[in-house]
Amino acid sequence: MIEAEDTGSAERLRRIEAVTDAALSRLEAEDLLDELLDRVRDLMRVQTAAILLLDPHSQQLVSTAAKGLEEEVRRNFRLPVGQGFAGRVAATRQPVLIENVGATDVASPVLRDADIRSLLGVPMLAGKDLVGVLHVGSRDPRQFSQDDVQLLQLVADRAALVSQARLASIDRVAALALQRSLLPTRLPRVPGVEMAARYVPGHQAGIGGDWYDVFVLPTGWLGIVVGDVSGHGLPAAVVMGRLRSALRAYTLECDDPADALTRLDRKVHHFETGNLATVLYAMISPDRTRIHISLAGHLPPVLASPGRSAELLSLPVDPPLGIGAPRVRHTTAVEFPSDAVLVCYTDGLVERRGELIDVGLDRLRVATCPGSAEDVCAAIMGVLGAEQPADDIALLGIQRTRPSA
Repeated sequence: MIEAEDTGSAERLRRIEAVTDAALSRLEAEDLLDELLDRVRDLMRVQTAAILLLDPHSQQLVSTAAKGLEEEVRRNFRLPVGQGFAGRVAATRQPVLIENVGATDVASPVLRDADIRSLLGVPMLAGKDLVGVLHVGSRDPRQFSQDDVQLLQLVADRAALVSQARLASIDRVAALALQRSLLPTRLPRVPGVEMAARYVPGHQAGIGGDWYDVFVLPTGWLGIVVGDVSGHGLPAAVVMGRLRSALRAYTLECDDPADALTRLDRKVHHFETGNLATVLYAMISPDRTRIHISLAGHLPPVLASPGRSAELLSLPVDPPLGIGAPRVRHTTAVEFPSDAVLVCYTDGLVERRGELIDVGLDRLRVATCPGSAEDVCAAIMGVLGAEQPADDIALLGIQRTRPSA
């Protein structure tokens, strides 16, 4: 009896060591998942093992890695949460065992064709977040033990951490690539103004939906945009790209910033439900003496003129885009003196945890002095961008130059 217990303990230890082997950490994510599935299939003496990862946007499980069910991966099999065997595991976030698989128990045609008689599935969790589902199947009737459940859950926990890190890395790279492709690679050279810009991705919240844009309209007016879509990661970057393109289109149809933002608000409410964005849209006159500005929930720009202290422009701040209730938006005209600099930015530049935003705004005002746009941006980043930002920073400086320049 004692010998049997010792043998059982040794077997359990062997199984745990096989799936927690430190050498696995040196493998790439895809190779690691494949190796874990191979080891699970051998240790549990089953014929199939599969990992389905959750697509959080569609709330579908996507077949990502498999042994014995490779056709699922090739077909890019998808399953809504709550449907089929894996969907049931995902919905309950609890282990699910089926000793005798029936025709209605599984939704995957590949799994049905595999002639599986018994199934065991466990959720892949990272903290409170569902990452996916790991399941194994046996062609012979099988009563999976509690040790089997615990072993499979141990493997699922390790696979979840690997998969979450992999997806986060892919998401960040894709979001940064998309955002970089939409930001101006080079600011236009426009008579009467000099411009400079900065964009710094946040290191805590991740890539977000901050952007800036500059374009010359057919009328000769210069369009200036700085915006911030709520949220982070690839979804925010995608929405940012759509808003940028839509606003450019609207600016060709109307010559009032408030009108353009009203149209953009309607678009966000209808096509981007659940998203919010703050936007500054300004138009600089062809002679560069006036600026027409409308703010949709955005922080006011700073204007620094020669011989005067820099000031936060006192402008009406209308609601952010996406709230939905129709509101009258406002456009304010301000003078743009020679050699003055207009500084537009997103909140990542001035917000600091545990500090009133007024402190950051005053810090920005003090740091802004008349000068070339490049020098002004450099000075501001030297004061407010010294620390690695928690949130994205978009900064745009526009200096009105003298005709001789």
